[in-house]
Parts: sequence; C-alpha cells; structure tokens
Amino acid sequence: MNEALLQRLATLEGESAVRRLMARYMDLCDVPRAQALVSELAELFCIDAIWEGIGTQTAQTFGQHRGREAVAAFVGGYLPPSDHFRLNLHYLTSESILVDGQSAQGQWIMQQISTYADGRSELFGTRLNIDFRCVDGTWLIAHFRTQRLFNQGLNA
Repeated sequence: MNEALLQRLATLEGESAVRRLMARYMDLCDVPRAQALVSELAELFCIDAIWEGIGTQTAQTFGQHRGREAVAAFVGGYLPPSDHFRLNLHYLTSESILVDGQSAQGQWIMQQISTYADGRSELFGTRLNIDFRCVDGTWLIAHFRTQRLFNQGLNA
C-alpha cells in the first residue's frame, strides 16, 4: 500500500474508534442502569483528562475536573446508585470528527432527556467539543467540553 492510502485508512479507523468511544461514554451515562460503572467511565479518559462546562451557566453548574479519576468520580456522581436521575438519555447529532495522526477533535450537538428523582423532566441541547488522544493504540478522551445551548422543562 502506498503512504497516502495508509494515511486515509488510519484516519478512517481513528474516526470509527472515536465514534465507538463516544457511544460507550453516552451509554454509560444513560439511566436507568443498575449501578454506575465508574471504573469503566475512567477507562475512557486519558490520565490527564479535563472535563469542563463552558459558557457562564454550564461552567457554574459543572465546573472543571482534572485527571481520570476526578472526571470519572464527577460524572459517576450523577449516576446510580445516586437517585439524581430516574431517566437520562443522550442522543448525539451533527457530528464532525477531524483526525490528525494520534489526536482528534470532535464536535456534536447532544440532546439529553432527563427525568429527576423529584419527577421534573427537562430536554437539553448542548454543544460538545472534545479532544481525543490515541494512547498505546487506544483512543481516549483528553479534553471534554460541554456548553448548554438550551433547556426546556417538560410537563409530565
């Protein structure tokens, strides 16, 4: 194979790996689930990962978390056995992934439908900007940024 074809193949494989990584992350964040799989969440992130809310409202709500274990603990804190959510589903749309060697950048619009323990329900629209890094052949989340675009309370 020539070098250009190998590069194209590596790019397509990187894009596919990033898609699978994001699907697994969203699956682990969906509720109902018997119990949070915080150790599995942690495995999706680089050792030096950053997870943060950006924009005034989102930054105040979520803050910034640094390091694999801190990120997994923060995200896992919203999941069972916590009773924060009764239902929490994530849908990704408007995907854009750019692979550059051993790093990639992705952007999605995420729709999130949530019902809380107190019975309130909301629909969120969020922009995700995420940096990825391939570490020893495995694609991982390096920097996860979420920015709320809208939220709407839903009547039950």
